[in-house]
Parts: sequence; C-alpha cells; structure tokens
Amino acid sequence: MGSAEGLVNQIGVTKPISMAGPSAADLQRTRELEKFLVDSGLYESNDEAAKREAVLARLRELVKDWVKQLTRLRGYTDQMVEDANALILTFGSCRLGVNGPGADIDALCVGPSYISRDEDFFYIFHDILAQLEEVTELQPIPDAHVPVMKFKFDGISIDLLYASVSFLVVPEDLDISHVSVLYNVDEATVRSLNGCRVADQILKLVPDAEHFRTALRCLRFWAKKRGVYSNVTGFLGGVNWAILVARVCQLYPNAIPSMLVSRFFRVYTQWRWPNPVMLCGIEEDELGFPVWDPRRNHRDRTHRMPIITPAYPCMNSSYNVSPSTLRVMMEQLEFGNKICQDIELNKARWSTLFEPYMFFESYKNYLQVDIIAADADDLRAWRGWVESRFRQLTLMIERDTVGKLQCHPCPHDLFDPSRQRAHCAFFMGLQRKQGEVSQEGQQFDIRATVDEFRNSINMYSYWKPGMDICVSHVRRKLLPAFVLPEGYKRSRLSRSVGDQRAQSSSSPKDEVIGGSSLKRKRSSEDVDGQLGKRRSHSPCGPVSVSPDSVLHNFGSPLPERLGSVECDVTPVSDSGSPPEHGLSDKKKALDCDSKESGLAIPASNVSVVENLEIPSTCNAVSILTSNGLYRDLDSVFKANEEGGNCSSSEESVNQSSIQNNSFEAVSGLLTKIRGGCVKGIVALQDGSETNGINGVTLKANIAADSRTIQDPVLRLSLATTA
Repeated sequence: MGSAEGLVNQIGVTKPISMAGPSAADLQRTRELEKFLVDSGLYESNDEAAKREAVLARLRELVKDWVKQLTRLRGYTDQMVEDANALILTFGSCRLGVNGPGADIDALCVGPSYISRDEDFFYIFHDILAQLEEVTELQPIPDAHVPVMKFKFDGISIDLLYASVSFLVVPEDLDISHVSVLYNVDEATVRSLNGCRVADQILKLVPDAEHFRTALRCLRFWAKKRGVYSNVTGFLGGVNWAILVARVCQLYPNAIPSMLVSRFFRVYTQWRWPNPVMLCGIEEDELGFPVWDPRRNHRDRTHRMPIITPAYPCMNSSYNVSPSTLRVMMEQLEFGNKICQDIELNKARWSTLFEPYMFFESYKNYLQVDIIAADADDLRAWRGWVESRFRQLTLMIERDTVGKLQCHPCPHDLFDPSRQRAHCAFFMGLQRKQGEVSQEGQQFDIRATVDEFRNSINMYSYWKPGMDICVSHVRRKLLPAFVLPEGYKRSRLSRSVGDQRAQSSSSPKDEVIGGSSLKRKRSSEDVDGQLGKRRSHSPCGPVSVSPDSVLHNFGSPLPERLGSVECDVTPVSDSGSPPEHGLSDKKKALDCDSKESGLAIPASNVSVVENLEIPSTCNAVSILTSNGLYRDLDSVFKANEEGGNCSSSEESVNQSSIQNNSFEAVSGLLTKIRGGCVKGIVALQDGSETNGINGVTLKANIAADSRTIQDPVLRLSLATTA
C-alpha cells in the first residue's frame, strides 16, 4: 500500500483523497454503466474504425508527396527529396482513445523547417486538397488562434493543423513530447503542437488509463446532453473535461469508472474556483514561452475556472469561461451530484443522469442571433466567424449590466429548414441575477451592447454579399418552431430536477430587456402565434438591430389572394432602405406614441399608404407588439345598429371609433377570413435595411372600421387622413 501511495504522490500535485477500491455494489454499478454506454452507441464499430484509419493513411500519403514535391522544387538534392517526410499525428479524442462513431478527426501535420504554414500549407496543400473528389467543405482558417484547415475527407470531418519543426528531415519516430520539438518555433506552432503533447501527458499522469477512458467517455456524453460541452461558447471542451477527469483519477487512484463518475461530481461541486486544477507542477524552461502564472501575469488573475494543461508551456485551457457560463456549469454539476447520490442509494438509474437539458424551457427571455448567407459554403465560413465571437456577446452583456443580467449561450446552432437561403441561428437564455432586488419598471437596455457586438462581427475580413446577421429578443412562448422537437407541444408540465432548478431561477415577470418592457398579461402570452421571418441586416449596413426589435416579419410567403379579398403585394428590394417620407403631423403623432411605448424605432418609419379608402367594417384586428407578440384582439363585430363598434375579449384593449371612413393603412399581412371579413395583422417595419429578404408591403382593400387601437405594450394610433 505504501509503494502504491508513493507512486500516486509522484503523478499528482497532492496526496490522494482515498486509496479505497471498489465494493461489490461499485462493480455492479460499473457493469451497468458500461452497458449503458454501449447501448447509447458511444463506441465506434470495427468498420468505422477501419474507415478512419484508411482516411488517415491516405492523408499521410498526401502530405509526404506534398513535402517531396516542394523539396524538389526548392533545389534540394535527390537524397534530400528521397528522405523528405511529414507526419500525421492525431490528438483530442482519437489520441486519448475515447472517440465515438462519426467523431471528427483532430490531426496535426508535422513538417520540416523549410515548409511554411502560411504559404505552403494554406495555399499549395490547400489547392492539392481542393482537387480531390474525396474532399468537400474545404475551409482554411489561417488567422485563427490555432490556424486550422477544416474539411471532410470521404465524409469524415477533419481539423488539420500544421507545425513546422526545426528539422530538415522529420523522423518517423519523432517524440512529440520532448521539449526539443519547441526549439526555434513561433507561438502559433507551439499551440498547434500542444494538443498532441497534452494528450500524451494526460495518459502518462493517470493511474489506470482504461478506467480513465471509460469515465471520460461517460462524462463527455453527460456534458453534451446537459449543454455544457463547447469551449468556443464559454463552456468546456474535450481537453478541459479530460484534465478534470484525470485529476479525479489521481485523487482516487484505485477507483473504477462508476466510482470515478460519482466522485467527479462530488469533487467539483465543492471545488473553490478560481483555484486551478493541475495534474502536475507548472514547469518553466529556458525556451522562455509564457506559462500560466497569476503571480506574474495580471490577466491570469481574471480567469474564472483555471484548468491547466500538463505539458510545457502550461496554459489555462479554459480561459473562455465567464461568470455566467461558470454559473451554468455549477448548476449542472449540482444536478449530476444529486443524481449520482440517488444512483448509489438505488433511487435512480444511469439513464436519469443523461436526461437532456431543456434549454428552451428554462428561461423566459432569449436572444436569437440569425445568421444568413448566400449559399452553404458562405454560411460555413460566416457561421464559424460569428460563433467565434458569440462568447464576446456574453462578456459584453455581463460588463454593461454589471453582472446583473446573466447569460446562458446555447452551445450549438439550429437551422430553419423552411428557409430558402442558407441559415442557422444561435440562442442565448437571459435572466436577472439571483438575489438581485429589482424595482418595478427597471430596465436592462442592451441595445448599445448589441451594436458593439455587431461592430465586432463587421470586422470579418472575408465578408461577402449575402452574409447577414439579425439579433432579436424573443419570449419563450414565441420561440420559432424549428428549435423544438418535431411534434413537441409547449406546456408548463414539471421537468427534471436540474431543469426545475433552472426554471425557478429564471427572470421575474417584469424583466426588461433592451429597453422594452417584457411584462405581459397571461392572456396575451398564451396567444398561439408563430414567429415569422425576420429581416436580416447586412454587417456592412449603417443601422444596427436592437435586441428588442422583433418587429421583423419572418412568415411564410404571402398569398396574393385570400378568398374574395383582393390584395396588392408589392415586393421590397433586397438592398437599401425604404424611401423616406416627410414627417406629417400624423406621423409625428405616431412617433410620440412609439416613444411612450418604449419602441426602439420611430413609428414614422412604418411603411404607409396614404388615403386608403375603407368602404365598410371588419370584425377582427391583430397587431404585432413591441415584444414580438402577435396580439389578436379577436373582436366580435356587432351590427351597425350599435354604431359599428367592436367588442373584444381582451379587456385591456381600449377601442374607440373615429368618425371618418379613411385612415393610414399600416403595412401588414392578411391572415384569414372570418365571417366574410378579414383579419389583419399590423406589422411594424423599421426604416433601416431589407437586405436579402423577401419582404412585402401589403396594400389591401379590407373591410375595416376606422378606429384607434391602443395596446398596453405597443400603442399604435391609426391616424385619420382628414
């Protein structure tokens, strides 16, 4: 026992918490866990493994031929050409041995000193790949923090890095872990080499590699199910989870997988962040590369959740974590700890631990970031850029609200299959910080924050026409249908333990986002409406989008004829702004109403058709309020004997008749016929841009009674033309 403890002391920075081995119950739980992982399809088949190896072998041939070709072109001797070599090494899940079916391949190409990354790899080798039929979706990203070439080879996604080491001939048995590979290289090359070096060190520093792999496979699966697996959006990525699991293996060196999973949650729910997680001491070398050291580096002191890589130069692999994402992860760790306690008491099964997190049921308010491009190739590049900046939006909101408004970014994007253009969307849950005392009417105005975010997106060097972005605020009840599973029905039914906790901490009813009040009566919140198609905005455009501006219409194509009702549909151009109109007294009145209602834009920018003659009356009107609600007044028409007024099921709606038969018709959509009359939707359109959107201005001869419509959220006066 003493020798075993001495061995553990050599590979960890502290003594183990426990040297205890498994009990009979632990062995049984491990068998159940391993069976669950197999049944969940987390292990690749023999055929898939063989295909992956075949792709790697083909890639090795390509890089060797490429290096030999360049060696010959640069005038080296025939012997040098014959000896010229390049290696393909894997890192990430493949190198750790936890890759599953359909997993991406993270690979590193190691080449000689005279083959450069910027010119030879990203241009010449890129062109070689582009000519291959097996290669699709080729996307070079030379200016990334870790320069990478992304592509699919025979259907398998590959992220390929390049490192030029200080060897004229790269040996086949190159020891990537030895510090000599870092001689005379730049920091980008060090970061490229770091993936392989860290993976090797992790496997060396765990007491039992197989137990480590099983526990890591389990916890990676859990993190993905619970929505906390994504380094780019501020959560943790593969290497982060690997280091955390490896540290638990060091603390419990004789534990088996079921014990390690349970201890994982027990340890990290009690961990006092920002104390760092380290597998070994931080070593410094004469090479002089910066290492993580909060005593010397002020920036390192700001890290919220330091997880330090074990290979020189030691770095914090989780610098992307923000206060908001740390809060989300701690909530999920608490959830996991509770379930594991129940499993040990035979009150729950392993499947309970992996219940998906109901992100779109957990908050009342969301930001939606729609990304649109001309085609799939442009969208791939545009999406990657926006995703890389999405974390900055979290940090900006935290900064501008002094941490009082908390963000929960969804770690993956979603897409609307009904869109004609290439499209995807990211979402972010919003809530007031727990314990914050809020006053009635207090607002979080984040319009300037969103403008700053858009300006950072505009810095994209490879922008092309058609690349658009729209940021909007949306309530939970108005989330677009494409984010929900097929056949899903919105309900208020109870959810799992973790989701109930998240729901209980969501924002109060009077939460205010983007300067527009989100307080709403239940009757209006329960209106069954579908969020239509928002207009996208070019990143080059002069006007930015406010997050509360859900006044864009994302609906299905408009019919040109509804029943017996004639309508004149005028398409809006794909670029530019609507023509400006002089502000009449009527429009000034609209502006006044819009300001009082908290609108982000003046109502005078509503598209208007002057002097529309209204011959008769209607029985129903719907308006789109400033928080995105399609409010259906659902008026019941009463006969002219009662003066032509409408009675409404909405007691909050105050209607009064105007004694004139003509008024300004606001842009809108005709939706359906009721009793021979038309139900109209009034849709505000801001006066900025309509780039790439099939927008319409609808002029309809509708049967409508001239009236003033007032709404508690958006008070829109339909002024007379008299």
